[in-house]
Amino acid sequence: MSVPILKNADARAVFLHRHGLSARPSGVGKGNDLAGVISDLGFVQLDSVNTFARAHDLVLWSRRQQYRPSGLQNALARDRYVFEHWTHDAAAIDMQLYPYWRLKFQRDAAWLASCWKDWRRDDFMAKTDEVLRQISDHGCCTSGDVGLDEVRRKGGWWDWHPSKTALEYLWRSGQLSVVRRDGFRKVYDLTERVIPPEQLNAFRSEDDTVDWACGAALDKLGFAITGELAAFWAIVTPAEAKVWGVAAIADGRAVWVDIEGVDGSLRRSLARPDMMDRVPAAPQNRVRIMSPFDPALRDRKRAERLFGFHYRIEIFVPAAKRQYGYYVFPVMEGDRLIGRIDMKRDGDVLAVRAFWPEKGVQMGAGRIARLDAELSRAALFGGCAEISRADDWCKA
Repeated sequence: MSVPILKNADARAVFLHRHGLSARPSGVGKGNDLAGVISDLGFVQLDSVNTFARAHDLVLWSRRQQYRPSGLQNALARDRYVFEHWTHDAAAIDMQLYPYWRLKFQRDAAWLASCWKDWRRDDFMAKTDEVLRQISDHGCCTSGDVGLDEVRRKGGWWDWHPSKTALEYLWRSGQLSVVRRDGFRKVYDLTERVIPPEQLNAFRSEDDTVDWACGAALDKLGFAITGELAAFWAIVTPAEAKVWGVAAIADGRAVWVDIEGVDGSLRRSLARPDMMDRVPAAPQNRVRIMSPFDPALRDRKRAERLFGFHYRIEIFVPAAKRQYGYYVFPVMEGDRLIGRIDMKRDGDVLAVRAFWPEKGVQMGAGRIARLDAELSRAALFGGCAEISRADDWCKA
């Protein structure tokens, strides 16, 4: 039997639709509406860089332009729509998924206990009971509230002293949870004080968790190889995802599809049997300023295959060797990544230093007007009263 081919334009449409980037970004961006966005995405990566807006806030704003950062803060600390833990990085995760994270807690606990023994401090495990007892008796705390004598001996907050390492271990292993963030600093408490009872008391077997993780990842992505299924939540192993893929093909839960890349190459991938029959319309021709950690872009190789867009973070690249800038934002128009923009919040001014269009992108009057409109919306989101542009800001 021949394998169907999903043309590149249709592959982009499927992928962007699954990531909430097809429709106009309308909605209140808080409460149940925001919970729905996070549920659709599964999780939102958290990042501390704040040249314009933090990555997680920009991800949510890209889909709900009435969104404000207090929306996610309330979802975590007040409404408990999300919990904070680890996928491939720290993330705000749909609370309904908490029972599936028990497998990750177990696996992370075993891995961290073995590797941190040499990497961090060899006595951190001895501190776990002490840190738990402190939080149980005295309430929630931050990393700055534990091991004060160790900090004084070792010389600075930057040092992962044993108590701080124990605190992080207790969080990664599920014994503690993040109750809120003060600024960007995590505040921890006992998990039973944070997670709602209906999720706290729900359990899933290892087999059920592997099955859910692979199936849910396929639904979020639209199409994927098994390695991408494993990487999506970072709960299951590549070997487990491969076994799941074989079983899913055998029992009809998935089929093979050849996905056309922007260069015409084909990549055989798993998809749901009805995916080819439910290709959505192309996204609206709207310009969006994106986070570099947007779920549609965080897999750099996939973004390059589907969109021909190569991106890397240059924060750690010496200034003289940067191709673009310290922290530049991808810019999408419709189903196409048209460039990247270097901008930052400077007081109440949104300072635009440069925009580099992708090769073959013509910056005509209409496209510049759409980019200007998005900059105006971004300025409003960032609390900026005006926009300043460098004289030669458009590098077309």
